Amino acid sequence: MVLDVLPRLSEARRDDLVLREAGAVLLVACYELGHQPLSLASPVAALQAAGFAPRPVDTSVETLDDGTIMAARFVGIAVPMHTALRLGARLGERIKAVNPTAHVCFYGLYATLNAAYLLARSGDSVMSGEIEQPLVALVEALDRGEAAETVSGVGTRSRPAPPVVERIPLSVPDRSALPAVRDYAGLAQDGVIVPAGYLEATRGCHHTCLHCPITPIYGGRFTVIPREIVLADARAQIAAGARHLTFGDPDFFNAPSHGLRICRALREDFPDLTFDVTIKVEHLLQHRRFVAELAEVGCVFIVTAVESISDLVLEKLAKGHSRGDVEAALEILDDAGLVMRPSLLPFTPWETLDGYRALLRFIVEQDLVAQVDAVMLGIRLLVPPGSALLDDPSNQEWLGDLDAEAFTYRWTHPDPRMDALQREVSSIAEQGEAKQETAEAIFTRVWRASFVVGEDSVPALPAPKFNRSPSPRLTEHWFC
Repeated sequence: MVLDVLPRLSEARRDDLVLREAGAVLLVACYELGHQPLSLASPVAALQAAGFAPRPVDTSVETLDDGTIMAARFVGIAVPMHTALRLGARLGERIKAVNPTAHVCFYGLYATLNAAYLLARSGDSVMSGEIEQPLVALVEALDRGEAAETVSGVGTRSRPAPPVVERIPLSVPDRSALPAVRDYAGLAQDGVIVPAGYLEATRGCHHTCLHCPITPIYGGRFTVIPREIVLADARAQIAAGARHLTFGDPDFFNAPSHGLRICRALREDFPDLTFDVTIKVEHLLQHRRFVAELAEVGCVFIVTAVESISDLVLEKLAKGHSRGDVEAALEILDDAGLVMRPSLLPFTPWETLDGYRALLRFIVEQDLVAQVDAVMLGIRLLVPPGSALLDDPSNQEWLGDLDAEAFTYRWTHPDPRMDALQREVSSIAEQGEAKQETAEAIFTRVWRASFVVGEDSVPALPAPKFNRSPSPRLTEHWFC
C-alpha cells in the first residue's frame, strides 16, 4: 500500500512513484446504466486541472489489462450504484493482487455506505458526495508522501469521514479519453436508434425517501451544477455524436427553472435534440405548470419513481405520493403529450400478493405495459448499510443480518409466495430480454406467474382504459 511505503522511501526512490506521470493515476468505472460515465469525466477534468494525467477506463466497454494496473500508483474506482459496487469490489481485489502497492480509493454514492467492507478488503480510502475536490486533494497528498488521513472528506481504516455535500468548484467534464458515445446505450424511437449522452444539472435530492441511497449521503440536500458547465458538457457530447441526452439528476424538478433554462438553450442551438428526465410524482403535481414546456423543448419521456400503488408501501417508503397522485400525474403528462416510464419497487416487506396483482392490473388498465421495462417488475428492496430504513423500529419484524458481500441487509417476506414470485419474475424478465420478447409477451408471463404462485386460476388480462402510444426508450434496461 502506498501509505505504508512512501514515508520510508528515499527521495530518489520516491521519484518512481510520482503521481503526475501519465497513467500513474487510474480511474475506473464498471457500469452506469449503459451511459458514458460522468463518474470518470468529471474527476478526470478536476485532476487534469490540478496537473495530473489520469487514465480513465470503463470496464463495461473496455478491457482493463494488467499492464495498465501495474503502471498505476493510485486507482480510483467509481461506485455510484449497487451493480457498479459489486463489480468494483471484485475489481479492487484483482487490482490489489496485481499491484499490491497501489492506493485503491472507492468513490461515489455507495462508497461510504459500504466503507467497512471495502476498507477491510482492497480499499485504502473511500469518499462520497461531491467527490472531485477531496479526490484531487487525496492524490496531491499522496504525491507529496502524506497520509490519506490528512485529507478532509476521505475515509480510511483508521479515520471514518462523512460524505462531502457542500457545493464545490467544478470543471467541465472531460470525455476526450472515454470510449465513443456510440459505444453506449442509444434512444430507440420509431425503429431508429440514435446515440444518447448523459449529463447532470443537479446532484443530491431535496427529498428523503427512506429506501433511497441518496438520503443517507445527502440528507435532503442538493447542489446545482453551474449552467455553463452543463451546457459545455452537453455541447461536447453532441459534437461527439449524441442526438439524445439523459439528464441523470435524481429529480430534474429539484431545480426546475435551472433545468429548463439549460433545455431552452440547447433547443435553440440544436432543434432536433431530444432528452429525458427523472421527476417525482409529487413534483409533477407541484410543478405542473412546467410540464408542457418540457415537451416543447424536446423531452420525449419522463422516468417517474412510482415504486408502488399501495398507499401503505408508499407511506413506509416516505415517497410523498399516493395511488391517486400517480393517476393525476399521468393525466398531467397526457395533457402535455408526454409519456411516463415508471420505475417500480414491487417487492418490499409490506407488499402483498394481492397488492402485486393490483399493480399489474393498474399497469394494464393505464396502458403502460410498453412503458415499463421488464426488469422493473422484479425489483426487490435493497437495504444497504446506513439506509434510512434502519432507523424504523418496526423493521425488526422483517430485517435480517447484514450480508456485507452483497452490500445489503437480508430480509424475508412474511409470505413465502412473494419471495418465490420475485425470483420467478426476475427470471422471466431476464429470459425475455435475452430472447428479445415483446414487453406484452413478458408481461403476460408475469401476470400468469402471479396467480400460479398462489395456486389460483389465471384470469384474463383486463382491458386498458386508456390508449397511450408507446414512448421512445433507451436500449439499456437495467436499473440499479
